Amino acid sequence: MSIEEKWRNINPAYLQPQAQAIKPLLEYLADYQAEPIIQKTRELILEIRQKPDNANVIEAFLQTYQLNSAEGKVLMSLAEAILRIPDQATQTQLLSEKLQAVDWLADLPDDSLWWIHSAANLLSTYSKPTDHPPVANILANLDKRLGLPLMRQAVLHGIQLLAEHFILAESLPNALKQIGHDQTWRYSFDMLGEAALTSADEQRYQQAYLQAIQALADTHQNQTMLEKPGISIKLSALCATYHPIHQNQALQKLRSSVLQLAQAAKQANINLTLDAEESHRLAMSLQLFAGLRRDERLAGWNGLGLAVQAYQKRAWPVLHWLTELAAQTSSRIPIRLVKGAYWDSEIKWAQQQGLSNYPVFTDKTATDLSYLACAKWLLQHPEQFYPQIATHNAHTLSAIQHMGAQQQYEFQRLQGMGAELYQHDSMAQPCRIYAPIGQFHDLLPYLVRRLLENGANNSFVHNLANPNIATEALSEDPVRLIRSKQWKAQPLALPGEIFSPRKNSAGLNLADLDLLQQLQYKLKSNEKQYACFPLIGKETTFGDKQPVFTLANQLPLGTVQETTQEQIKSAIDIAALAFPAWRLSTLTSRCEYLYKMANLLDENRLEIISICIREAGKTLTDADSEIREAIDFCRYYAQSALQLLSSDSSLPSPTGEENQFHYHGRGVMICISPWNFPVAIFIGQIAAALVAGNCVIAKPSEHTPITAFFCSRLFYQSGIPENVLQLTPGQGNSVGCSLLNDGRIAGVLFTGSCATAQSIHQQIARFPKIIPIIAETGGLNVLIADNSAHPQQLVEDVIQSAFNSAGQRCSALRILCLPNDLAERLLPLLIGATEQLTIGNPVEINVDIGPLISPKAVKQLKKHVAKFRKDNQILYQYPLAENLSAQRYFPPTIIELTQLQQLQAEQFGPILHVFRYQPDELPELLQHINAMQFGLTMGIHSRIQKNIDYICRHSQIGNIYVNRNMVGAVVESQPFGGTGLSGTGPKAGGVNYLRRLCNEQAISINTAAVGGNLNLLCKNNST
Repeated sequence: MSIEEKWRNINPAYLQPQAQAIKPLLEYLADYQAEPIIQKTRELILEIRQKPDNANVIEAFLQTYQLNSAEGKVLMSLAEAILRIPDQATQTQLLSEKLQAVDWLADLPDDSLWWIHSAANLLSTYSKPTDHPPVANILANLDKRLGLPLMRQAVLHGIQLLAEHFILAESLPNALKQIGHDQTWRYSFDMLGEAALTSADEQRYQQAYLQAIQALADTHQNQTMLEKPGISIKLSALCATYHPIHQNQALQKLRSSVLQLAQAAKQANINLTLDAEESHRLAMSLQLFAGLRRDERLAGWNGLGLAVQAYQKRAWPVLHWLTELAAQTSSRIPIRLVKGAYWDSEIKWAQQQGLSNYPVFTDKTATDLSYLACAKWLLQHPEQFYPQIATHNAHTLSAIQHMGAQQQYEFQRLQGMGAELYQHDSMAQPCRIYAPIGQFHDLLPYLVRRLLENGANNSFVHNLANPNIATEALSEDPVRLIRSKQWKAQPLALPGEIFSPRKNSAGLNLADLDLLQQLQYKLKSNEKQYACFPLIGKETTFGDKQPVFTLANQLPLGTVQETTQEQIKSAIDIAALAFPAWRLSTLTSRCEYLYKMANLLDENRLEIISICIREAGKTLTDADSEIREAIDFCRYYAQSALQLLSSDSSLPSPTGEENQFHYHGRGVMICISPWNFPVAIFIGQIAAALVAGNCVIAKPSEHTPITAFFCSRLFYQSGIPENVLQLTPGQGNSVGCSLLNDGRIAGVLFTGSCATAQSIHQQIARFPKIIPIIAETGGLNVLIADNSAHPQQLVEDVIQSAFNSAGQRCSALRILCLPNDLAERLLPLLIGATEQLTIGNPVEINVDIGPLISPKAVKQLKKHVAKFRKDNQILYQYPLAENLSAQRYFPPTIIELTQLQQLQAEQFGPILHVFRYQPDELPELLQHINAMQFGLTMGIHSRIQKNIDYICRHSQIGNIYVNRNMVGAVVESQPFGGTGLSGTGPKAGGVNYLRRLCNEQAISINTAAVGGNLNLLCKNNST
């Protein structure tokens, strides 16, 4: 099989079923001998456990307060946050809250070390009241105002010790001093830190790697390359846009920067390893690695290595491809074989993206099986690979020694972990320590991952130190276990099943480079044109046609015919006549139509995406997310209708009486949808109204009629009768107003501006009957961060919330509130991250921000910015490329407010306003926010639960998002809608939405009126 064929085998394995991925692994391990490995493992565990207990302070403390305990979780949260908080007041606040959250003495074993008892007593001084021994009560009476600062220093010192346990040093010179001439271990240094957000980050990490290589060049001259210390590099630290959507630009940048590092490493005669990261980046890293391996400037150097994660289902085909690559390039590749560090995150991402399966094994035993098969492959191909077996597991170590007899390889372990495994009598192979280097506060994510690995209840390192865990359990063999009939994979719902019984919508796998290439070709080559016209009972194609153009570059997209006044009257006539029969149609049939509609949306996904991109200026990711939301609306409302609107509802009754409760449609509903969500909101409104038993006249935005027309046709294909759903394209001030002038309408569903909602409300209030309106309008959406916020996470969420969809979301972030201390550190990072965005025609899949909906919208934003430019309040504005029309595009802009009152109205575009506040001004800040009377979305970034609870409790906001972005609400799990000037409720995609669209009917029947109360009489046995 050629290298090209083996490359093509990698991608299909990405989301293959776990059972399918396991099959070739078991076949390859057909001659695997479990018994000698198990026996060797037991001997090793017993040898380690019989040695004197040399557990250090950190290991003993982690064993006492495990991560599945409340105390362990508090320690984790402190380790994650406290070192990065800049001010002592916030540190003390966080510390006080966390220490009071648990009882440090409640579950403390009596045989714990004396110093752990002392530490627990000290910690309990600030915990909730207890009935513990006198020493605790005495300490509890200390002046806490005096004690907390001292405790803060003690905890900071403790976290520092924790960091020093897992992180070798803060600089490479210090690390080299620490290891000195010790020949016990080999080393691979990693200048760890957060992924790059800015160009400055990229340059800083590049220089750090280069300096590290240069520092190592003059050391260990008497050793071979494989014996000498090496360098591990993180590609995401070298490229802020290291994502498949930006693959071309990212790979171009990385080829240059990594080649420079590789050439320096080659000259220094040390090894350089590309570290493993999240699964969606794997294909890019392999492409980069192959390009470097084939580069003539690196010929003859076998020091370029790669980390392979065995928990990925693609690990097996990746190794087969790498085997051919090594042979083709006449090289020997060092492979660091790891299990993987992002398992829990990979599971969440796959569920959020609606993937067909998981990219990783969901069962630990399956991961162990994969690891052994991959290790055997490496060991059996010594000419192509130098295996670097990274493990802290005694069984894995024993299996490798058994399979790798007479082979050249090395073990690897992490700094601060697993030393006891490699300090026993039978250990003959060298072991390399993966040693992180860097400032402790920058390495907290790494530190937390290490704590998780040490403290998780399925961690070998954790269980090895626990005498209550039997040796037999620790030495269990994964191959034998999977072969046994008793083994069943641990159940984990697939991404499509997480909302069971409702099927979760499927998303495009945008980590699939082949799929992205196909999408790019189809989007750029699609020149199809469409005709949109009113759908009134049946298709009506007569009338004047107006041209429709693509939003980004004004190319022909099709034509639209505006609905005439006669057609509007006809539409209401037809709908009114159709309503009685539709009202009495079976709920099951109406739900079936929605399920079919969901499937049709899925089947027509690519064409709808193309229309949205061309007509509404959507990016690929935004368009795909919107179609997913529309699918979820259809399935959720169908499922909810069956649960909530069933005609079998019986109410409590006295004997001899029956009381029933029924829901019926209200009548003719007018659905007025916006241009910024031309699929999701358009379909969501219609689906809800139809399944509740209403007839619908849909009036889409004049900016996106073709999208609405295409979706309406799909409704008809699903089975919805043409007289039940009708489409009336046209201008709001003509078609929309005319629809609302007819007293026969029974309700209005509207999403758009607050001014238009008020106008609709006034218009329908003229009629004798009260016509309900469900309005979802915009907001002056605020994100409040405090000094405990994680800066990198905050910047990433702000960028998404403020600039996704070119800021043209009603939920978009408009005002970012920062404490003064945080603002000084965060704003340069925020500006640098904004500079990484790509603005342009969204038909190019790498574009982050497309055009605004109209020249009028651009003009309004320019006017707004000009007002602040006079007072020098513009912090940053993205430079718009000359080839982009200033009439269509508006660049991301950051403005600093001196007062919140400076922003009086929603600015619908990529403008972020920043407001600084003092931490003690939080109550006043919330009063000002509530006084704005907009109540749609709010973001909170904080590690202090007291602050989070306070903001949530005192904010009059419909949707609040904590430590995440503020956009992209999910049907059912995040029902969406605001209050005050932001909407009437109930929330779209929530449990109350359908009931607002129904009339309620109660029927009371005196069942004893004819013949007496037979049920009661039959129960009385007396004669």
